[in-house]
Amino acid sequence: MVSPELIRRYPFFSGLSIDQINTLAKVGSEKAVEEGHYFFHEDEELNDFYLVVEGAVAIVFEVPERDVEHKVSEQFNRELKTRDVVISTVGPGAVLGWSGLVPPHKATAGGRALTPCRVIAFDCRELQKTFEEDCRFGYLMMQKAAQIIGRRLRDTRIQSLADYGAEQ
Repeated sequence: MVSPELIRRYPFFSGLSIDQINTLAKVGSEKAVEEGHYFFHEDEELNDFYLVVEGAVAIVFEVPERDVEHKVSEQFNRELKTRDVVISTVGPGAVLGWSGLVPPHKATAGGRALTPCRVIAFDCRELQKTFEEDCRFGYLMMQKAAQIIGRRLRDTRIQSLADYGAEQ
């Protein structure tokens, strides 16, 4: 459990009632991670979403290395040599791992600590149970998740256009 006061500080949680903040506090736990730590990889099942309290996290896509010859068997077995492409960077107050809130609960990108970080991890499985009982709470959290999704789509589009322009 984390302090409800800590959660209330962040704009992402504005508009939630005290009871809803307390519910989040009960399913939250603080974690400290080192630079380079992966919170999750693309396509992994997510059981948590995270609030960054300190540090910076890169939202990344793994892409095949360009100047490396990949065998057909590596392609089929997903054993390609890859590198991370940073789509966006998030810092204190930002949320990542929104896929834990939204079915099918699979990460659409990766999350890697760029610096040592302190985060709050919220257990999405417990939250889903609460959302079934308190649909308004679930609705508010889905609205907030949708806002993050929109921003990340914009960031991905901007990064794609930048990469496209660099190839020209």
